[in-house]
Amino acid sequence: MNSGGNGDRLMSDINVTPFVDVMLVLLIIFMVTAPMMMQGVDVSLPEATSEPLAAEEDQLVISIDDQNQVYITDFRVDPNNLREKLTHILKGRSDRAVYLKADKSISYGMVVYVMSEIKGAGVDKLGMITEPATEDDANEHKTGSP
Repeated sequence: MNSGGNGDRLMSDINVTPFVDVMLVLLIIFMVTAPMMMQGVDVSLPEATSEPLAAEEDQLVISIDDQNQVYITDFRVDPNNLREKLTHILKGRSDRAVYLKADKSISYGMVVYVMSEIKGAGVDKLGMITEPATEDDANEHKTGSP
């Protein structure tokens, strides 16, 4: 019958080693991917409900006002010369990120043209500057009413 040995006895302890291994792998994956998720998107609407991104001190901002005038920081430039001016400015910079601020009343075509000129100048990152949306704007977009 039963000789009193431990061979027939059930083990009631949980082996947590595989669980810890899986959790450590997941932790490493999240640590590697989290910084990639912190970056902003390349295109944004004029009003957004997202949280603002941290900005560097010395950022290069291209602005388009409601008269289709293009500015690099505070200096007005001809849109046809924007690529040349940006190429010259970016030669001495290690950070090749540019932020675009466009008035929401200008045409989409003008924004796309300026974006293509910025990218053509060798810009690595192009971000859009937006205004935070109010609660009324957010509710309007959810319901679809004008």
